[in-house]
Amino acid sequence: MIWNLGSINADNFYEVPHLPGPGETLAATHFRQGLGGKGANMSVAAARAGARVMHIGAVGRDGGWARNRLLEFGVEVTHVAQVAAPTGHANICVDPAGENVITLMPGANLEIDSRMIGAALAEASPGDLLLMQNETSGQPFAARTARTLGMRVIYAAAPFDAAAVEALLPDLDILVLNRIEAAQLEDVTGRKLADLGVADVVVTLGAEGCRWLSKDDERALPAYPVTPVDTTGAGDTFTGYLVAGLERGLPMEEALDLALRAGALMVTRAGTADVIPDLKEIQDHDFGS
Repeated sequence: MIWNLGSINADNFYEVPHLPGPGETLAATHFRQGLGGKGANMSVAAARAGARVMHIGAVGRDGGWARNRLLEFGVEVTHVAQVAAPTGHANICVDPAGENVITLMPGANLEIDSRMIGAALAEASPGDLLLMQNETSGQPFAARTARTLGMRVIYAAAPFDAAAVEALLPDLDILVLNRIEAAQLEDVTGRKLADLGVADVVVTLGAEGCRWLSKDDERALPAYPVTPVDTTGAGDTFTGYLVAGLERGLPMEEALDLALRAGALMVTRAGTADVIPDLKEIQDHDFGS
């Protein structure tokens, strides 16, 4: 089973003719709202990949709709608490090429405390997987608790903060980050990724695929070529499918290939959690290989 300590947001999408510059007022051509947050996206992706997922998180009094949406996608929400702070939200500008800029308000995501996390993980079993991102509070406590319980700990290091990653390194089994985050982490720590002490490090490379560094090897896996419409949520979809593949017992390379297929199909769609493809769609899709 996957336990995901993750953010839950309302994603507000604004389609714009180009990404706004400093001081620029820009009229959007279209607006839509959906479920988002890196945590929610990854929970939905893992659930749509066929895994059993328990989300650990928080929403405000205005967040009942988000909790219901997670349920609709097959995510278990027993440990999604209601708190006084407003539900987190993100304002996302997307240009015609599919690139985006995002302004994030964390809200309830930073109100998650050790009591909430402890109550959830008390129900976990050895061998279960704990997934986390850097959009909530409580990550160090959750990682230490999970290790004590014999769980496998996976961290998607976004939004990137080197100090947050360094604090978690001793308790991580898998670290997922993009190429910019990887370079920043190497600069801050003075160590190569292979020397961080993490069993598996995955570096996502966008249209170039990903790198996988294990204790004994390093491999490059190419991306599946597609025409992008919207890159928002593609990385979250990749990580959710990767973790789901591992939960199903796939070897790392096969889980990475599944994740690359999911991420490729995701960028052909506009939206986040609401448009994450399910496993059958990925299995049925002709990727030209």
